[in-house]
Amino acid sequence: MVNISDTHDFAGSGMTFLKTCRHKAEHDMPGRAFPTALSALLAGCAAVVLPVGAHNAAQAQSTSPLTAQTAVAPVSDAIVTPGANKVHAGPAQAGRPLDAESLGPDLNAIRRPPNTPIPPSGVPVLPFPGMATMSVQPVGPSGDASAFHKVELDSILATEGPSRILPPNLDALRDTDLNDPYYVPTAGSGALIPQLSPFRNRLREKGFTFSFTYKGEANGLFAGGRPGEKGTSYVHELTLQAIFDLGKMDPRLGGWSVHTLVMERAGKAIQGPRVGESYVGLQEVYSLSGNVVAHLVDLYAEKKFRNNTLDVIFGRMSLTHVFATSPLLCSFMVTCSAPVAIKQNPGMSVYPKATWGARIRFRPTWDTAIQIGAYSVGALNENPSGWAWGAEHATGISLPIEFTWQPFLTRNRLPGHYVLGYAHDTTRYADKIGSALPSAVAAQVPGARSAPSDMFWLEADQMVYRLGGRNMMAGGYLMGGYIHVTPRAVNVSDQLYGGISLVGVIPSRMTDRLGMMFSWYKVSNRRRQSEQLALDGGYGLPSGVYGVQHSSDVIEAYYGIDALPGLLVQPEFQYMIHPGETHKIRNAGMMGLKVIANL
Repeated sequence: MVNISDTHDFAGSGMTFLKTCRHKAEHDMPGRAFPTALSALLAGCAAVVLPVGAHNAAQAQSTSPLTAQTAVAPVSDAIVTPGANKVHAGPAQAGRPLDAESLGPDLNAIRRPPNTPIPPSGVPVLPFPGMATMSVQPVGPSGDASAFHKVELDSILATEGPSRILPPNLDALRDTDLNDPYYVPTAGSGALIPQLSPFRNRLREKGFTFSFTYKGEANGLFAGGRPGEKGTSYVHELTLQAIFDLGKMDPRLGGWSVHTLVMERAGKAIQGPRVGESYVGLQEVYSLSGNVVAHLVDLYAEKKFRNNTLDVIFGRMSLTHVFATSPLLCSFMVTCSAPVAIKQNPGMSVYPKATWGARIRFRPTWDTAIQIGAYSVGALNENPSGWAWGAEHATGISLPIEFTWQPFLTRNRLPGHYVLGYAHDTTRYADKIGSALPSAVAAQVPGARSAPSDMFWLEADQMVYRLGGRNMMAGGYLMGGYIHVTPRAVNVSDQLYGGISLVGVIPSRMTDRLGMMFSWYKVSNRRRQSEQLALDGGYGLPSGVYGVQHSSDVIEAYYGIDALPGLLVQPEFQYMIHPGETHKIRNAGMMGLKVIANL
């Protein structure tokens, strides 16, 4: 366990900690490829964190009254299912040595902050509309009163998977799955207008749940960037999200729900006109929707089958609200709703761009999840309103698959998400080696050919201390990831990122969050070769390109202030190294403010 004062020290030495992780990884696995290097980095971090955790756990065992217990604490670690009188708790394991599971969580770690909107049960009232602005998925009804979980799916096998190799003092899933509060993906989404609660509750009883959210981002260039372009850019979005619980409207439709999301975006983003950047969106808002009053994003049906072990959705949706994303990533401007190398690929239909498709998700064991999808692919700039379905031209099919290992470590049930994903896009994309050349010249380039696209992503986050409850966001995280896309098909072929996301840095502000992230972007070698050929042939470079492009880096830091129920105020700092992926533009320093208000 890490105390509140520990989190302050942890944040204060964050950069030293990351350097220690890096040096450990370099010592253990020098000169390896990016995916291997990322694994080494996480292993290095584990080598630094886990001895500290073991030391703190030893201290807790010598001082905490919970050490006398041989079973999960029935009061602190139980869930009362909403709308029922059932309590699920881990089974008593009398007589066995104390381990991570039998000890139960430290009460100081799971104590709920006074300003949390999550009920004492630890589970939001269902159905839960989620928060599209933070990549928090809505939760529909299971339709099965006997299901153990209401927020998460039940596992197909009543056992754990890869976590079995962990030692007992780390593994909190040895004998039983955790209950729902540990799977709640957010610390809560209270409302600025609580007077609407009675009206909302009446609608929920009839089968309709909604949320209305404002998200504004102001970002100002104060150093570097394009000459004479210092100033502030503002963008915003208004999001209306709704769930129709068909089971409440007709009991014969139990487990069925319909999800809709409509948004409006407006403004002018900072990256192009002020910074000189073409590929990396420095403000997440205002992309792929334009100045549209009501852009349709989601319109899909969901059904949970087979005793709450299989979840199927089909209709119109954005892939990056399902694949390769998380609320942690979406707390940063640059990586919401997914890393940049993923968002630029038409085969991923990045939010808020929607497409036709379907997805199946299931949990083979308590600690694993698999989701598989099939989606129509079209140009990202087609159908900017989201309503003109007949104007879309399918170019292929995207087939993503994603595997997640989700261990819960130590007595405080520290969640980790280790995600391995792959997507094949059958669209035949023009070779990027001709993208900077006149079309007549591009057709004559030796070796140029169209080809499908493949994408690989490895993403990981691990909570290193718990503070403020049992939900997924109640604690501090280490995070990192690597993405690779077929260089022939895209402009940015590789991305590597790493960062931290911490709560309780200020002891009196348990629900505020501090985040820092470093991201590296590599321009596709085919795109780079095309630009060099254009210069060598005297054709010049395309508009907005200031030199042969190589790579760029972005450092982002924020402090999210939980100002009021339903109101997040988040000061931002960004520093971009080599804007435009060249050395022609000065490094850009930016400061801004993000505000999210759930009305």
